Amino acid sequence: MTLDCVIVGAGPAGLTAAVYLARFGLSACVIADGNSRADRIPLCRNFPGYPDGISGGDLLRRIDTQREKYGVPRVTGHVDAVTMEATGFSVRHGENIMHARAVILATGKTDAPPPRMAQAEHDAALREGRLHYCPICDAHEVRDRDVVLLGSGDHGMREAEFLCSYTNDVTLLCPDGPQARRSGIKAVDGPLIALSYRSGVLELTTAAAVLRPSHLYIALGCHQRSELAASLGASLSEDGCIVVDAHQRTSISGLYAIGDVVVGLDQIATAIGHAATAATAIRNDLCSSSTRSAASQP
Repeated sequence: MTLDCVIVGAGPAGLTAAVYLARFGLSACVIADGNSRADRIPLCRNFPGYPDGISGGDLLRRIDTQREKYGVPRVTGHVDAVTMEATGFSVRHGENIMHARAVILATGKTDAPPPRMAQAEHDAALREGRLHYCPICDAHEVRDRDVVLLGSGDHGMREAEFLCSYTNDVTLLCPDGPQARRSGIKAVDGPLIALSYRSGVLELTTAAAVLRPSHLYIALGCHQRSELAASLGASLSEDGCIVVDAHQRTSISGLYAIGDVVVGLDQIATAIGHAATAATAIRNDLCSSSTRSAASQP
């Protein structure tokens, strides 16, 4: 059996794409390894329709309920390979292989975690709203508070400058070496010796200082989960994001990409928009392909 589409990834983007495809009358399946970055968001306050906020996990469960309602199957597993075939793609996960006319990659990205911090303490600080990864999502919550941003290079400096529009008390801690001082940003050079969160207190120790900020932002980069696209020869950006057109098509015909794995703004609202765009393009592209195939028959 050949499906119309296999979706790799079950974050907000992948699950929304499943709902749209089902409502278009297309056959689809979601394959996911259960490692959505959205699931770790303790409270999302900038997603429309939830004035008091909603956790990433709750939002995923709501969208997944819609997927289930429309009968799109979901398979738990890691996709090992996507291979091009004459009529589309084969998608291998473990010992199983699915065939599809189109594939959507909604594999997301993984944040680089802070060094020198126990996992349990990291998770507690994240859950209690003291440790953050996304200034666009959370900077509003640190207005006029003291903030340390653990980051390196131009990326760390840009995020520190962004935070300065919310608070005048921003310290940039660079674990990799000296940072150029810029107006309004205090700087402490690494290396970071210890980082802890105990009894509600964040503590960062360097050779030069001990810092106990109200909030900590991490800006140490990300790993784009774009290996499947790369294996097919799809175009990637310099930092490994999948390059797509205005309809979420990659450079490989029949292969689409949505969410944080593509070049663009890493936001849930953006990812859901990607999903609607890609699903609509797939519906139109597959219908166009079927029409051409029928017209070519004797």
